[in-house]
Amino acid sequence: METYTPKQIAKTLNVSTTTLRRYEELDLIPAVPRTKSNHRFYTAQHFQAFITIRALLKGYDIPIVYEVMRLSKNARYVEALWLVNEQQYHIQVEKQRVEEILTMIQNADFTKYKNVKLKEYMSIGEAAQIAGVNTSAIRHWEHEGLIHSERNNENGYRLFSISQLRKILVISSLRKTVYYIENMKSLLNNLDNQNYDKVERSFQLALENLNNQLMLQMKGIAELIKYIREL
Repeated sequence: METYTPKQIAKTLNVSTTTLRRYEELDLIPAVPRTKSNHRFYTAQHFQAFITIRALLKGYDIPIVYEVMRLSKNARYVEALWLVNEQQYHIQVEKQRVEEILTMIQNADFTKYKNVKLKEYMSIGEAAQIAGVNTSAIRHWEHEGLIHSERNNENGYRLFSISQLRKILVISSLRKTVYYIENMKSLLNNLDNQNYDKVERSFQLALENLNNQLMLQMKGIAELIKYIREL
């Protein structure tokens, strides 16, 4: 049986031995054997576990990766595979969303979204439902000055016009690729000024990022399959 020292694996994966120990402490890998002098050593199974963790982390969020590794470690392979499959579904939905809003911008048609005719003014709940986000996110974006609401004269509730909903849709679609508030403000100004070329480029970048994430996720899945076979 081929074995490896922590330093050998750390060097190969370009991580620290502390990182390897942290994965062990988080219960992400099989039990680690020790030498008679109480030094850790790893088998091919452990090596593939570490490779899988590093590969999955490039395409998936940390909590998902850790849960997948724990499920695999405990021989719950089908559950682990369904979990990564669910993430594939989420990225597909995100891609469709970005494409739909991009088409809406390209056609300069902001009267309907997903074949739903938009009202002149919508409550925060209606806007959140259409955009597929939480009302707390909309309140945060308003607090940051990205969007603005009016108030219902009768009850004081927030009301969002179609132009503001359009901004909400853009923010919700690009929040993972436009990281800074000032950059988002500039982008929304382009939207207001009908400078759609710059807005469209941002959406194309979002699609490229999703494509890259998909590739990384698939590579992670390939390593996960190898790991399951090792187990």
